[in-house]
Amino acid sequence: MSFRRDVISKLIFSWARRVLPSMSDTEREALEAGDVWWDADLFTGNPDWSKLLDTPPATLTAEEQAFLDGPVDELCAMLDEWKINWELRDLPPEVWDFIKQKKFFGMIIPTEHGGLGFSPYAHSEVVRKISSRSLVAAVTVMVPNSLGPGELLMRFGTRDQQNKWLPRLADGRDVPCFGLTSPEAGSDAAAMTDTGIICKGMFEGREVLGLRLNWHKRYITLGPVATLLGLAFKAFDPDHLIGTQEDLGISVALIPTDLPGVSIGRRHLPAMQVFQNGPNWGKDVFIPLDYVIGGKERLGQGWKMLMTALAAGRGISLPSLSAAGAAFAARTAGAYARIREQFGIPIGKFEGVEEPLARIAATAYLIDAARRLTCAALNEGHHPAVISGIMKLHATERLRTVIDDAMDIHGGKAVIDGPQNYLGNLYRGVPVSITVEGANILTRNLIIFGQGAIRAHPYLLHEMNALGDTDKARGLDTFDKTFWDHIVHSFRTLFRAWGRSWSGGAFAPAPDDAGAVTGFYRQLSRYSAAFALCADMALLTLGGKLKRKEMLSARFGDILSELYLLSAVLKRWHEEGRQQADLALVEWCMATGFRTIEQRFADILANLPNRVVAIMLKFMIQPLGAQARGPSDKVIHACAQLVLEPSVARDRLTQGLSNVDDDSGPARLEKAFLLVTAAEDVFKRMRGARLRDADAAVRQRVITQAEAEQHNAAQEAVARVIEVDDFAPEALSPQKEEPVSVQVVHEQTEARAAG
Repeated sequence: MSFRRDVISKLIFSWARRVLPSMSDTEREALEAGDVWWDADLFTGNPDWSKLLDTPPATLTAEEQAFLDGPVDELCAMLDEWKINWELRDLPPEVWDFIKQKKFFGMIIPTEHGGLGFSPYAHSEVVRKISSRSLVAAVTVMVPNSLGPGELLMRFGTRDQQNKWLPRLADGRDVPCFGLTSPEAGSDAAAMTDTGIICKGMFEGREVLGLRLNWHKRYITLGPVATLLGLAFKAFDPDHLIGTQEDLGISVALIPTDLPGVSIGRRHLPAMQVFQNGPNWGKDVFIPLDYVIGGKERLGQGWKMLMTALAAGRGISLPSLSAAGAAFAARTAGAYARIREQFGIPIGKFEGVEEPLARIAATAYLIDAARRLTCAALNEGHHPAVISGIMKLHATERLRTVIDDAMDIHGGKAVIDGPQNYLGNLYRGVPVSITVEGANILTRNLIIFGQGAIRAHPYLLHEMNALGDTDKARGLDTFDKTFWDHIVHSFRTLFRAWGRSWSGGAFAPAPDDAGAVTGFYRQLSRYSAAFALCADMALLTLGGKLKRKEMLSARFGDILSELYLLSAVLKRWHEEGRQQADLALVEWCMATGFRTIEQRFADILANLPNRVVAIMLKFMIQPLGAQARGPSDKVIHACAQLVLEPSVARDRLTQGLSNVDDDSGPARLEKAFLLVTAAEDVFKRMRGARLRDADAAVRQRVITQAEAEQHNAAQEAVARVIEVDDFAPEALSPQKEEPVSVQVVHEQTEARAAG
């Protein structure tokens, strides 16, 4: 007999089983979906930096690189976002044909089924490059390769289903969409009213066992043009045709859109983005059971399947789009701030402009660093659900900040719409990415820490499973071991966090050869320990109530997110050869992230309900309050300068974007930027001589004739960039009034006078 297990642990076990909050099926399935990775290391409070640095970087195969350099560049050259959005209201027919012909819809589908079989990183790079040219085309390409029938079939479909449908999806014979959101159920999938009733019915001339479906879905991307609908619904078996259970739970099935009873609605217009999106309905639509993805055995497993597959959309597609937008903003805002002058100097030289420029450049560095790290994990076969949530939330939120900054720097140039406005459509499209695939408010307040605290914690999920074990004796055995291991871990974490905080992280772990960023590793180790301690104390004192303390949960989630994102920044700097020119970007990211982390700790300690515990934690990890001040003016200046001049560092920051050489706004801007910076010495000598006219400068021998031509070419290029579009009045009036004759006006005047 074990005294600890049979007396102490048994009492705690019995108490914990009584107070353990109930967990819904959807919550449990969400927790069981995917896996954990670096987030679990951060939750230990003592991350193993060698594990991070030894993770192979995400790379492309020769075939994947050839696709980027060939079909992707060809596609980008075919795209004119102004015409797509304001004239055609759709991708041109030839673009649709090209996308299907080159198998853009089948990037993730294995070659054995006719797809391209690309890695997650290749998928990300393709979406990133297309996004820098056209949001409409990027969304069109990314949706079939993220949450949709293809991903679900590959992971959960039967062999027959894969052989039948994947080749058709790969070559574009079928255009897929996925119906999840209902008017009654957005984030709350349990509120879904779409149903499938197990019954017998006629299908293709014979009676089979199947499902009679009724649904109403909306916000379905590619829905208006889809030929194959992946559908989420609640399955029921009232007549017990397949078993004793009546409520089978959320399930997913394939619905050819030409089946009787399927109705495709009219198009939505999401924030003036014209990618195909709209509602659809089904009334008494009958399908055989083998149209359920995975077959009859997968009935009721739909939510777990969806949560597992969702990692692709949240971890790849939307972060890729955000990374493209941030890098595009860095390249264009820096170039525009360099060529646009006010008071005789480039606006990028003003400190007030340097600050948002630095924020744009460093944020672009951070988002792409996190994108690459996440893709590296996915390439290794991980499906990190918590990290995918972090990526979706922070990539899209930070894109919003970046685009706001870029708009402010451009001023009226970005406000006046037209073919030459290269920021307006991106600005309008940001709210779409923030809303889809899990609203950011919900993700921040409930998902990241709420899911991460259980899933990534080294002991908590094991304890919960032991408490919920139907075999009480087995559960007690597991709980006894796990609980006391947890206690030992908590004491280690307490002393670790205390020591690292009071020493300022001076002795916290860091890689042996970290060089200039050693201190940053030490600070992250310090904050990780403090986070693990505070999380344990919050869970201990609040228990199940913590998930209802959404503001506390959000702050914990912010700290975990910063730890992951800053880890990615250090990983990128290491992988790219520790480029000294990029160190200012790393310093900006670290200083800004540390400020956020310390402020969130201060907010948590000020609002933790158990004040005794809060005071104890404050004494241990933050006795002097939040101390991090953010980036210095010197760092801000260095980050801004990086995008104000042509350099290898600027190219490295913005690599992988589309660079079609045409007369578009970005192409004009880049040409002007290169001409202006090349002529810097000419402009400087003319300013020194107080001359603005190049011919006069030649006559006074301040510059040569060749330099005058260089000056004039630069000035002409700048003028073409600064100009904005205008339109004839009738071009902006959808209906023109017919001219009214003088006689009609006279008769109307007489009638009013008489009346």
